[in-house]
Amino acid sequence: MTSNRKRPAAPTVLVRKGGVALSLQHRILNLSMNVLELSEQEIGRRQSLEELRTMGIDPYPAAEYPTNAFSTDIKADFKDDEPRREVCIAGRMMSRRVMGKAAFAELQDSKGRIQVYITRDDICPGEDKDLYNKVFKKLLDIGDFIGIKGFVFRTQTGEISIHAQNLTLLSKSLKPLPIVKYKDGVAYDKFDDPELRYRQRYVDLVVNDGVKDTFLQRATVIRTIRKVLDEAGYTEVETPTLQTIAGGASARPFITHFNALDTDMYMRIATELYLKRLIVGGFEGVYEIGKNFRNEGMDRNHNPEFTCMELYVQYKDYNWMMSFTEKLLETVCIAVNGKPEREIDGNIVSFKAPYRRLPILDAIKEKTGYDLTGMDEEQIREVCKKLNMEIDDTMGKGKLIDEIFGEFCEGTFIQPTFITDYPVEMSPLTKMHRSKPGLTERFELMVNGKELANAYSELNDPIDQEERFKEQMRLADKGDDEAMIIDQDFLRALQYGMPPTSGIGIGIDRLVMLMTGKTYIQEVLFFPQMRPEKKAPKSSADEWKAIGVPEEWVPVLNKCGYYLVSDIKDVNPQKLQMDACGINKKYKLGYDNPKVDEFAKWIEAANK
Repeated sequence: MTSNRKRPAAPTVLVRKGGVALSLQHRILNLSMNVLELSEQEIGRRQSLEELRTMGIDPYPAAEYPTNAFSTDIKADFKDDEPRREVCIAGRMMSRRVMGKAAFAELQDSKGRIQVYITRDDICPGEDKDLYNKVFKKLLDIGDFIGIKGFVFRTQTGEISIHAQNLTLLSKSLKPLPIVKYKDGVAYDKFDDPELRYRQRYVDLVVNDGVKDTFLQRATVIRTIRKVLDEAGYTEVETPTLQTIAGGASARPFITHFNALDTDMYMRIATELYLKRLIVGGFEGVYEIGKNFRNEGMDRNHNPEFTCMELYVQYKDYNWMMSFTEKLLETVCIAVNGKPEREIDGNIVSFKAPYRRLPILDAIKEKTGYDLTGMDEEQIREVCKKLNMEIDDTMGKGKLIDEIFGEFCEGTFIQPTFITDYPVEMSPLTKMHRSKPGLTERFELMVNGKELANAYSELNDPIDQEERFKEQMRLADKGDDEAMIIDQDFLRALQYGMPPTSGIGIGIDRLVMLMTGKTYIQEVLFFPQMRPEKKAPKSSADEWKAIGVPEEWVPVLNKCGYYLVSDIKDVNPQKLQMDACGINKKYKLGYDNPKVDEFAKWIEAANK
């Protein structure tokens, strides 16, 4: 895209590095960035970038770099008594120790780190020594991607290393990595602020050990689930993310507008209703591992965008699903941890089958002393008051029971426990219990005090299902914004006949938390949802111009810490001049320094 707006000319100032004159104007315009927005290190790296180009070296070459080894494999396969192994490896340069004509560098590739030994005469066999003396020693920086060709050897200190015979710059890093330094046992520049780590995950993955391992374990979890389900003969499918009705769960949806159809759509809150349509269509078993979206709060256990695995199998019930689930999770835990146990929050949690089965009303009676069996809504409401719970008139019987369980029971189940036989009011998509009136064949799996899975003997009676939907609509009329909407097409599908079916949904993010021992869901999401970055409020160029400040001096004042016109109201004119003119000198901007009187006029105008 081109702009017709005239861009103010940047000052033409020559900055020297390594004997090469660089045009600041050239650099600023080509990089589309005001030099005052950069740190001194960033400016230095951009100067190196331009000098590399001046030398005819492309800092971002397009050609393939044919690597044939990884750091971990090189170390694992090395044997002192075997013939010399030639390797080609690439990665980030994470450290550098120059000792005259020789140097050591640490290279970090996708699997680990390895030391590289570099000598001037090896990588510069001819008369021209610039590749070592200028490029490697002066123009490369920590974080740059380099390629190394050479042979593997063991140093005198016993460290397996690569003796470099050829060095290639593959990508120049313009921002410095936060490399941790230690002095007197104190760590400096640690990249451990959660806000920064989650927002800049790309940096977190580079500099913090173990972060990548967590996500490799996440991949193992998903891969193992797929393997088990595929071997069982079930089919992985994909269903719509944009839906006309947000069904299959009790949750508040995200709403968007589909321009082509001129209709509002919902980001799906669950895949359930579409997957059960496929069971109607004749599939034996179907599953989907995909994103769901719920417009709700964020905390250590919730993210509005999350991954869920849902499975539906014909001719099965919730008893079969409990047995299948506990075997699946045991297999996953062994695949990730090498054993069926995992330490989580200081507790050893065993995923070895079988798991305890406990009806929800028995659990409530066990933890509160109140037996809710046979109670109506008003009676349960009285129990809530006796338990000093905060409730409101929008809550129906099911919501009240759910609140009691959540408050007094859920957090107490550390070992995997199937909570079963939920009241019908809590389970609008579940088959009525075959022997317990008013209850349904549903279970939730609790692990480490949180729900991990939800499963039913699926309701396949279309008349009963319609009545359940109508009851949900009555709750919605009372003000329950998580109540389900009637899905007429799904009811139509059921009328064609759905076989007896069992279904389950497992939260993948929470499962990964359990399998990796992480306490916060943000630790197992590459890019968790974050609040927008806070930016300091700034007065516009026109607002500064209104008090007499020339446009080119606005970034200078901002660099001094004066972002708003009001920030200079109480500043001494001499101090303002010293601050601004100091920046002009430091960054070699080449502006004519205004007199103190001019700064005084700006301050006077700011006070009007």
